[in-house]
Amino acid sequence: MKKLVSKISQNRYFLLFILLFAYVQSIYTRIAVRQQINIYTFTPEAALAQLIGAGILFLIIVFFIRKWQKGGVFNTLSMLKVFVASVLVFVLSMQLIGLLIALAFDHVERNFNSHTLAISLFSHLLDGIIYGSFFLTYYYYHNNKVYQQKLLVYNEALAESKISQLKTQLNPHFLFNNLNVLDQLIEEDKQKASDFLNEFAEIYRYVLHSTDKELVTIAQEIDFAQQYFNLIQHKYGNAYQLTVESENESGFIVPLTLQLLIENAVQHNLGTDENPVFIKITIGKNITVVNNINLKRNKKATSGRALKNLKEQYQLLSDIPIEIHQDDTAFSLHLPIILKQSK
Repeated sequence: MKKLVSKISQNRYFLLFILLFAYVQSIYTRIAVRQQINIYTFTPEAALAQLIGAGILFLIIVFFIRKWQKGGVFNTLSMLKVFVASVLVFVLSMQLIGLLIALAFDHVERNFNSHTLAISLFSHLLDGIIYGSFFLTYYYYHNNKVYQQKLLVYNEALAESKISQLKTQLNPHFLFNNLNVLDQLIEEDKQKASDFLNEFAEIYRYVLHSTDKELVTIAQEIDFAQQYFNLIQHKYGNAYQLTVESENESGFIVPLTLQLLIENAVQHNLGTDENPVFIKITIGKNITVVNNINLKRNKKATSGRALKNLKEQYQLLSDIPIEIHQDDTAFSLHLPIILKQSK
């Protein structure tokens, strides 16, 4: 009983529409048949009876849907099959109910003569077509809406899972590269190595903190990028130089984005005190990272996985793709600013 009440409550607006339609239909029928308007014309008992009949039809349709619908999507042929079967069973059911009532009140001859039977069959058939069409339209619209919501939730979960996998790939990449730097510093200057290790420990806290986040604020990422660049200077001094111009720090960015692009510039380009590599980050309507090109000779081949990984993350979080431009003198990358709040 509670389940029935809950279903009625959930679909109350549709049922109200059916009742109002049945009421208007009953008024029109009475005026057309009697050619007059009086108090009886507007009494609601015919509409209520029609609502009960429509309810019987709806139960029949649901029965056939559950019987024949095997998957989440219904094709046109299956819908037509349900519709035709439901209308025929509805007409027969209403005739059977009418016969039982006629037998109870001994009105069989009056209610089931050829003329009355023909009118009754046509009326029930017409009602079945009209109200059956209403119900199937509503049912499939509602089910499609629920299906689309489930699909949206599934896609969001899939995207979050993919982002988590991509982050899992990025973090070891970050750790491995900086441990290599630490290893080189230990051989060259133990004091620098110690300072580097202390700063790296602080920075890696941010990395661990941001692992479970899709996005962080631009301000947080800029601070992290500048801290990370301090590590670069421990090894290279002024061979690499960073400038940040920020006109707008509202919005969000994928964690470790700027760090990865700084690292990319250092990894691919040779900087010296006489001929430094300049890295410029500009925050405006979007985020632009530019560096001049001075490619390293005998550079180890790289897979480009980190940059590809970053592009995949932005494809999942934004409709605006990352733009990459490179010529003989400069490499630039344009990132969209993401406006939604990080989870």
